[in-house]
Amino acid sequence: MTVAADCALDMRGISKNFPGVKALSNVNFAVKFGTVHAVVGENGAGKSTLMKILNGSYAPTSGTIKVGGAEVRMRRPADAQALGIRMVHQEINLVPDLTVAENVYLGRMPGKWTFLRKREMVRAAAAVLDELGAAINPRERLGNLSISQQQLVEIAKAYAAQPRIIVLDEPTSSLSEHETAALFRILRKMRDDGIAIVYISHRLKEVLEIADEVTVLRDGSMIETRPIKGIKAADMIRLMVGREVSNVFPKSPAAIGKSVLRVEHISDRQRFRDVSFDVRAGEILGLTGLVGAGRTEVARAIFGLSRLVEGTVSVNGREVSINSPSQAVRAGIAYVPEDRKGDGVVPGMSVRENISLPILRRLT
Repeated sequence: MTVAADCALDMRGISKNFPGVKALSNVNFAVKFGTVHAVVGENGAGKSTLMKILNGSYAPTSGTIKVGGAEVRMRRPADAQALGIRMVHQEINLVPDLTVAENVYLGRMPGKWTFLRKREMVRAAAAVLDELGAAINPRERLGNLSISQQQLVEIAKAYAAQPRIIVLDEPTSSLSEHETAALFRILRKMRDDGIAIVYISHRLKEVLEIADEVTVLRDGSMIETRPIKGIKAADMIRLMVGREVSNVFPKSPAAIGKSVLRVEHISDRQRFRDVSFDVRAGEILGLTGLVGAGRTEVARAIFGLSRLVEGTVSVNGREVSINSPSQAVRAGIAYVPEDRKGDGVVPGMSVRENISLPILRRLT
């Protein structure tokens, strides 16, 4: 494996052992400046471990790392950041009660914390957001933004640090197709600026669209690195699983039944108005739209997390009044929220306790 002079990152012979587990075995991974390099593999292939070594969270058991041609040792994330490496995690890593500008410059506040410096920070954050094409108010409290908008703030934070290398871990997991297209415009701008981008994703269609090169990991080993031109999704799947896969998502017959959820003319008079749809048994109904269109707000209102001002909701042909999540659960409605970590689970509880929460009354 030869490395060109424009190589931003060169990881050679990287292995990582945990007690009883060899997570990585002799992995070689190189990324050039001004390129998007995708990393794909099944769950447990070693992607996260390799990236945690790159961002200083883990030390490799063996192997060497070069950044910009110089061999480096990273013992903590601050070491990686000092070398110009930034990571955008799949889970939002920001502070909800701070403003967008404060989050963009978190840990890098410009000078002493004074009124004038705050104004300077807001102007700088606005310039970064504008440069990335993100229509977000830098003075807005972060917690007021949608998850997709918060992810753009996370990317703006990484970009504002003037990185040499950016790692993005499943960046489109919470984004719609339109939002993904906006993200890709940002990534192409970063690539044109000469930044090396490592893009981790399970969405192979997106990898084919945005990446210049792709590396496939399987069972902790690097299987192959190839230019994206000429490779197909089927090729990546074969390399990921180690065999030919003729039908990734086999179609299964489904009988469409009666209406199980009917929403008629619902409105909260602020974020959505006059929304109606019908969902039948055995059917998957998609609800889509741009950021701010009200998709999440409609779902939250149906589940009783916010108040409906107008309209009706019927379950199995019977009109129901849902003013709280507990009433929604009793009506047979479940909800997987946009913010899985913040709203979907209780981190201090076990997996068993979290799964049991909606049916506690049946168990006691």
